[in-house]
Amino acid sequence: MQLISQSPAQTFELGKWIGEHCQQGDVLLLTGELGSGKTLFTKGLAGGLGIDAERVLSPSFTIIFEHTQGRLPLYHMDFYRLNRIEELEDLGLERYFAGDGVLVVEWADRVAGAMPAAGLAIHFDWQGEQERRIVFSAKNDYWQNVLAQRRQRGDVRKTDQGER
Repeated sequence: MQLISQSPAQTFELGKWIGEHCQQGDVLLLTGELGSGKTLFTKGLAGGLGIDAERVLSPSFTIIFEHTQGRLPLYHMDFYRLNRIEELEDLGLERYFAGDGVLVVEWADRVAGAMPAAGLAIHFDWQGEQERRIVFSAKNDYWQNVLAQRRQRGDVRKTDQGER
């Protein structure tokens, strides 16, 4: 499933809607080019979890930020700076994979084989200065149902490859 965000505000609101539906143990894997909206989406997701979105920054230089003041903890990881999958082992991130909160990973494609199973994979593509194409791939029944609800609202389109 895909949708076209016409503005940063829409990308934020979409993240917030996803955050409102997140459950304990959810893993969301985000991919896309620099500046395509991954961190803005995550800010919205944090808002949907009851976390102050202004506190959510890109953890590119620290790898992970923990936000625990919402209805569920948010573990926000960014692997932009990683060069080898083996670097994950040195960071001791396995404890975040235990499932007591929501794990959001930016640049997940850099460590694809080392991540826990995703509930939702989300890819961001530039379409214009403000416009982004956001493609969702639900990996379990729960997220397939959540996305079906969004589809019924009429603001999403099928991907070129069909439903995901």
